[in-house]
Amino acid sequence: MSTFIAVAKTEDVPVGHLKSFTVEGKPILIANWEGTFFATQDLCTHDNGPLAEGELVDGEIECPRHGAHFDLRTGRPTMPAVFPIKTYSVRVEGDRILVAID
Repeated sequence: MSTFIAVAKTEDVPVGHLKSFTVEGKPILIANWEGTFFATQDLCTHDNGPLAEGELVDGEIECPRHGAHFDLRTGRPTMPAVFPIKTYSVRVEGDRILVAID
């Protein structure tokens, strides 16, 4: 069973933005896509660069280094990355964003 941990407040990640947080020693990216929050690892599987420095494009994170895209919901990559990123379950309670870290 996963434990949900409060990571941020909803106001910390405005619509259309990405932000990195450290949760239990792991770099976690929180994305706000059209008012829905998503959580993924904050490292590109192509070159280990920080994804939070990238942008949101049509429900995907675009890596700032080589343009790899990762689906926010599934972590599925598109070229040049071939390995998916880890995704985490998110819950919003009041103004708090909680992420399930396993």
